[in-house]
Amino acid sequence: MKMGAGMFWGILLILIGLGIVIRVVFNIDFPIVKFIIAFFFIFLGIKILLGNHTFWKVRHDENTTMFGERRVEGLDAEHKEFNVIFGSNMIDLRDIDLSQGSKEINVNVIFGSTDIKISEKTPIRIKAEAVFGSAQMPNGNNASFGSTQYKTEAFSKDTNYLYIKADVVFGGIEVKSY
Repeated sequence: MKMGAGMFWGILLILIGLGIVIRVVFNIDFPIVKFIIAFFFIFLGIKILLGNHTFWKVRHDENTTMFGERRVEGLDAEHKEFNVIFGSNMIDLRDIDLSQGSKEINVNVIFGSTDIKISEKTPIRIKAEAVFGSAQMPNGNNASFGSTQYKTEAFSKDTNYLYIKADVVFGGIEVKSY
C-alpha cells in the first residue's frame, strides 16, 4: 500500500463526504473545513517526519519498508536493522547461520506490522518493547505497553545465538516458532 497523492486525495474526499452525511443525516454540526485543514497538516507532518518531502513517490532503503509490504528471508551481514513504517514485513529467520558467531538485529515498527518466523532449534533470545502496540511471542507472552522477553529452548549464553531487539509503537510484532 503506497501513500501517495492519489491516496491522500481519496481519503480526503471520503472524509468530506462522511462529514456532509453526518451533518445532514444526524444534524450534528461538524466543522468540515477545520477537519480538512487538520487532516492536511497531519499528512504533511507525517511526510516531513519520515523524510519524504514529495507527495508523488515514497523513498526507502533496503532496510526500511514504508507504505508497503516486504518479505525478508535470512539475514545479511549488512542488514542488522529493519524498520517498518505504515507497512508490513515478514522476516524469515528459520535458516539463519550462526556458525560465524552470534548475531543481533533490531526490528522497529511504527504504525505497521511485522511477522518474524524463527526455528525452535536455533538459539534465539528476543526482547520486545511495545508502546500502544502489540508484541506477541511464541509462548503466548504479549506486551501492549511495556516489554516482554523470550528464549528458545536451545538458547545458551555460552553458544552462538541470535539476539532480536524489537520495538513497536502503534503497531504489532508477532514472533512465530516453527
